[in-house]
Amino acid sequence: MVLSVFLLVVCYTRKTIVTDPIMIQVTVLIVYVFLYGRLYMVMTGLEREILEDPQIKNNNALEAALVTQSLIQMGMLLVLPMLMEIGLEKGFRTALGDFFIMQLQLSSVFFTFQLGTKAHYFGKTILHGGSKYRATGRGFVVRHSKFADNYRLYSRSHFVKALELGLLLVIYEVYGESYRNSSLYLFITFSMWFLVGSWLFAPFIFNPSGFEWQKTVNDWTDWKLWMGIRGGVGIQPENSWESWWDEEQEHLRYTSIRGRVLEILLALRFFVYQYGIVYHFDIAHHSRSLLVYGLSWCAVLVILIVPKIVSVRRLQMFHMNLQLPLRMLKGLLFLILLAVMIILFKFCGLTLSDLFASILAFMPTGWAFILVGQACRPCLHKLLWEPIKEVARAYDFMMGLLLFTPIAFLSWLPAVNEFQTRILFNQAFSRGLHISMILAGKKDGGASVN
Repeated sequence: MVLSVFLLVVCYTRKTIVTDPIMIQVTVLIVYVFLYGRLYMVMTGLEREILEDPQIKNNNALEAALVTQSLIQMGMLLVLPMLMEIGLEKGFRTALGDFFIMQLQLSSVFFTFQLGTKAHYFGKTILHGGSKYRATGRGFVVRHSKFADNYRLYSRSHFVKALELGLLLVIYEVYGESYRNSSLYLFITFSMWFLVGSWLFAPFIFNPSGFEWQKTVNDWTDWKLWMGIRGGVGIQPENSWESWWDEEQEHLRYTSIRGRVLEILLALRFFVYQYGIVYHFDIAHHSRSLLVYGLSWCAVLVILIVPKIVSVRRLQMFHMNLQLPLRMLKGLLFLILLAVMIILFKFCGLTLSDLFASILAFMPTGWAFILVGQACRPCLHKLLWEPIKEVARAYDFMMGLLLFTPIAFLSWLPAVNEFQTRILFNQAFSRGLHISMILAGKKDGGASVN
């Protein structure tokens, strides 16, 4: 079964486990293998046949064994060396107290996130060679980091991977729910949901004043400005999304043919989503024909081509005022799309659940196109590079919006910011920071009155 990352990393806080990079890489790799194996079993119906087997159905002994395994999966046994070390030094009551305080301080979240940083750059080094320093820890810092800075630093190493794992867990839950006869899903996937949550939100949880409303508003303004500025010579990655995107592909410029081929082969895993989900559409009527898969590719091409047709930037090269024809074209395409949707709903059996399932199926396909296009950049630089760049910009904007929404909601709540400050700093420093914020507010108010 899957190797845990929940309390496994807690032991790292006391240096009681071996922090070998190979072990870290294997830990993350096993999570991927486990979830893609589960996805295969769910989509092919193999898991349903196993669970409906009379010898396995309502098997209390099997469920008891899996529950015990889930406790090991959450790292309970790996905590024992740390408890024994502290217990021998200070007493077992102190050891239990320290362990409980560590959890309240979210040390598991921090070191799970650090695990992802090491795994990402170690894996990149295996594929393409070279090395680059990335700080995996954080010292005593009280400066607020902008949302764009956190996204730029951790997007490819944590956020993308966490969203992929989260999508796998959602698909496993949605398409496995109808024939699951026990509550083992929570025990089996709890540690992986913990990993997903840590990789997505740890930079914002440990960001000073990360949930202060005014800073959140400023971060959103800065984020939109960063996404919209075009890159070019002399434009730093901190100031433009395009410059940052080019910098993220720097390792592909110096890699070998082997590295490019491996990148393409790894990107093909995203097509598994589309291939497995389209056959579960209600409009497919449980058909296993290749025609269903072929029609799904037609839908993908339409989704990718239509936005390019109505792109204003492509029409600007003619130096003509084409606003009216462009709006007429957009209206015509909208009417055609509406008519097609009505026909599909009325005569072909399309349902609302199919529309939501198509998002789960086609979004990873678009991301696979981006990864393949980046690996084949020398061949596509003059042909399809600009469309690939625009699609990548749209994906990054959607991922940023997905991350920013819960942050904005928590910032709107009055007590979250103060609670975060108490977690990050000690009581005396938290009180001083709170007083300084009040004084700063009075000073700004007095200045505005004057």
